[in-house]
Amino acid sequence: MAETKKLYVKTYGCQMNVYDSERMAGALAPSGYEQTDSPDDADMILLNTCHIREKAAEKVYSELGRMRSLKDAKPDLKIGVTGCVAQAEGEEIIRRQPLVDLVVGPQAYHRLPAMEAKVRQGARAIDTEFPEEDKFDYLPRARGPKASRAPAAFLTVQEGCDKFCAFCVVPYTRGAEVSRPAARIMAEARDLVERGVAEITLLGQNVNAYHGEGLNGADWSLARLVQELAGIEGLERIRYTTSHPNDMTEDLYAAHAEIDKLMPYLHLPVQSGSDPILKAMNRRHTAEQYLRVLDRMRAARPDMAISGDFIVGFPGETDADFKATLRLCEEVRYASAFSFKYSARPGTPAADRPTIPDDVASARLAELQDMLTRHQREFQQAQVGKTLPVLFEKPGREPGQMIGKSPYLQSVFVTAAPEARGKILPVEITASAPNSLAGRLA
Repeated sequence: MAETKKLYVKTYGCQMNVYDSERMAGALAPSGYEQTDSPDDADMILLNTCHIREKAAEKVYSELGRMRSLKDAKPDLKIGVTGCVAQAEGEEIIRRQPLVDLVVGPQAYHRLPAMEAKVRQGARAIDTEFPEEDKFDYLPRARGPKASRAPAAFLTVQEGCDKFCAFCVVPYTRGAEVSRPAARIMAEARDLVERGVAEITLLGQNVNAYHGEGLNGADWSLARLVQELAGIEGLERIRYTTSHPNDMTEDLYAAHAEIDKLMPYLHLPVQSGSDPILKAMNRRHTAEQYLRVLDRMRAARPDMAISGDFIVGFPGETDADFKATLRLCEEVRYASAFSFKYSARPGTPAADRPTIPDDVASARLAELQDMLTRHQREFQQAQVGKTLPVLFEKPGREPGQMIGKSPYLQSVFVTAAPEARGKILPVEITASAPNSLAGRLA
């Protein structure tokens, strides 16, 4: 049996990185690694990085700098950088931070055990290739208490992107769109449910572009996959994220109308309400086409909560372009949204375009966020007086308090016994806050 060692994984960014971190821990378990919550007693530290936000690489280098004291105190400590920054920076990471022993991109996590063995022998290991083999064929399903710590879990079904939006690094760091075979997804979902998971969120860079091999050998759509997953006894809720407006399909609208386990929540980024800016972003849809997608979805499921993403200050954005974004938001009235100032990602088509003044972008962002916050609060307040089914996930900060999720992905705080964990119970909503709801068991 391998000697027990401690692994600390720090995860940045999206839900897919959370999923990947669990799988990396599972891949290293046969090498004797158990996860720890503290970097101080780790034998290996992995930083699972994200390249989406501004100055992502510099933040990673700063984090590595803070780890110098840990390495000095424990010379045998191994430090690795994984994820999208690792893919984008490659050997530059080790050149700038020689304390790093291992650099691996998102498509090569199944090679971690061999890389770990190499660094244990005193060498460095770098793998930022896009291997021909599918990493999911080799990565073990997550096991043990860490993997089953919550009644809700993520499950990656699709990875990569073929859209090439002008601002985005994902096609360069995650590669082309790949969909996992349905049989493997179903097996992983059943395994999660057997360990107490009641809600699964299907993950993909463009999850609604899913077209994996079905159980009958033909390609399945996301809707067909959801239909099959809904037949798993004990799986009570299904979600998916993130979607692209151009990949919404008739059968997915129908699935929301017909499958009760599919939650009424859709995260559908638009980025801008201006057609000229959407064209400059290479989004390949207009604002009107986006709005018609939402009309179709709300016709299928009238209580659908809509979430979105926005970039303000994209190169070339005028006051008129920004006003078009505000008009779109007024029409949609998002239940929640994420909004950011544009920041150039090296290597993307927009990176060398002239930028607008930072003070202008900041003012636009503040105005947009004021509107989005108002709409979110209106959506929250509209839940007061309703009775919602809530999946309880964990204890709250207050004694006797439990936290759960509504069908609309809102956090709900309720006085309840710990035995409520993992159960879906009716809750009368009594109060709303900007980011959560409060209620009592009905």
